[in-house]
Amino acid sequence: MNWYLVIDAMPRLLSGALLTLQLAALSVLAGLVIALPLSLLRSSSSGVLSRPVLAYTFVFRGTPLLVQLFVIYYGAGQIEWIRTTSAWIILREPYWCALIAFSLNNAAYTTEILRGGIRAVPAGEVEAAKALGMSYALRTRRIVLPIAFRLALPAYANEVVLMLKASSLASTITIMELTGTSRKIVAQTFSPYEVFISAALIYLAITFVVVKAFARLERHLAHHLERVEKNNGGTDPVHKGPVQELDRDPVLQREAR
Repeated sequence: MNWYLVIDAMPRLLSGALLTLQLAALSVLAGLVIALPLSLLRSSSSGVLSRPVLAYTFVFRGTPLLVQLFVIYYGAGQIEWIRTTSAWIILREPYWCALIAFSLNNAAYTTEILRGGIRAVPAGEVEAAKALGMSYALRTRRIVLPIAFRLALPAYANEVVLMLKASSLASTITIMELTGTSRKIVAQTFSPYEVFISAALIYLAITFVVVKAFARLERHLAHHLERVEKNNGGTDPVHKGPVQELDRDPVLQREAR
């Protein structure tokens, strides 16, 4: 193990790791923004609303992310009318192509994750909100989505970690993130062992932080539920006493009116 090479390469690897973090964070954020309305449409009982979203999620979940990345990066340049529009300013840049591909792919998975959470929301919660006179938008914002996100949080945490690792595919379209920087250093030093192990340790450290952050968030939400259950005499408001819990919340009552 050439420790001098590891120390020498570490600043460049960390610089690439920052780009990896940026790509992953923006992709997850954009994917979540896209997935929120799509998950509501996907969980709709109307086929007119749910089937187009199903087709979108099926395509992006059923094809490799690498293929999607190549289609956006290489395929867009093959369409002449795209090259004549302002969209070409974005699609000719590998960074934006990677961000678009990652965001759309992440949105497809997040849509199905949130859909599962929405379907798992206890029916009593929704009925209680309706009984209080809440509009669809209000009960979705205050009741359905918070509970759905809490239920879907473990699966969503896994998706964030997978997106972080999938960002390494950006190196295939000349983006010098962590994996791309590692490949460049290996081509210069012919020392793949030291360089790729160092890159793997950086990925592992980032993943550890992400997992711990989500675990802390889960504990925080669980602590909130314990406080609510204690205040309600041992009754879980999500599953046993939704009407009583909503009746006790003056904020929800005020907004419902």
